[in-house]
Amino acid sequence: MAHKAGFVNIIGRPNVGKSTLINALVGERLSIITSKAQTTRHRILGIVNGEDFQIIYSDTPGIIKPEYELQKSMMGFVKTALDDADVLLAMTDVVESKEGSQLMLENLVRAKMPTILLVNKIDKAPEEVVQQKIDYWKNHVPEENILPISALKKINIDVLFQRIIDLIPESPAFYPKDQLSDKPERFFVCEAIREQILLHYKEEIPYSVEVVVPAFKEDDNIIRIAAEIITNRKTQKPILIGKGGSMIKKVGVGARVTLEKFFGKQVYLELFVKIRENWRNNNNMLRGFGYK
Repeated sequence: MAHKAGFVNIIGRPNVGKSTLINALVGERLSIITSKAQTTRHRILGIVNGEDFQIIYSDTPGIIKPEYELQKSMMGFVKTALDDADVLLAMTDVVESKEGSQLMLENLVRAKMPTILLVNKIDKAPEEVVQQKIDYWKNHVPEENILPISALKKINIDVLFQRIIDLIPESPAFYPKDQLSDKPERFFVCEAIREQILLHYKEEIPYSVEVVVPAFKEDDNIIRIAAEIITNRKTQKPILIGKGGSMIKKVGVGARVTLEKFFGKQVYLELFVKIRENWRNNNNMLRGFGYK
């Protein structure tokens, strides 16, 4: 049998389950998952290999109307995903609003590649609600391209996988067969820390910070990491640190647990908070953080 390989890009509004889906498809926890919007900021490639296939999945930021330069850059990742996919997974869910569906449709109009419309979270709604959502999309997408799923419960994930295999083109592998992602180790450190910030802080704080890793040293038994949490305003630094360092300690402990599972060895993690005012609108800083 000829070898097949292709890029499968996932788009959708915030919180429809894109990161849960890519983790289910790849079998590893590559994308952070929280209940807050805009959890994913970058395109994240997850690679699945078989003897006669290679699928390169791409998770993207949730589709929004951008309000500042960071969000404009995030939507640039979505545009790129629409341009370079062999197969597009357009993801909605059973509770998405009409406004959200309209934003999705605006992007689907531009898609020139084979597209599968995924209606996610079918485990969280009555059958009649799921059917109503499917009927809505039948008016905009060919019925055979619609697939109801639950990324969390892995319902119809096997069906989706087979459809993807059928659609990707014949091609040699693009990456070594033992490679899991295109992202470096430091990227996953940043994501683990940012996940804990999303979990432990409210309101604007999670959307006003960036994480960088200036030091990553690994030996046989331990990984030593120094990470900086970059905040948008001076007033946010004491909130991030917390009384007596209580909040930053929670972030560090949670991130370390995640990273030890991810790397399979002991992790020593130091966290520092630094102020870079208005970094979300500073193109030079955004370029340095990998958004440009």
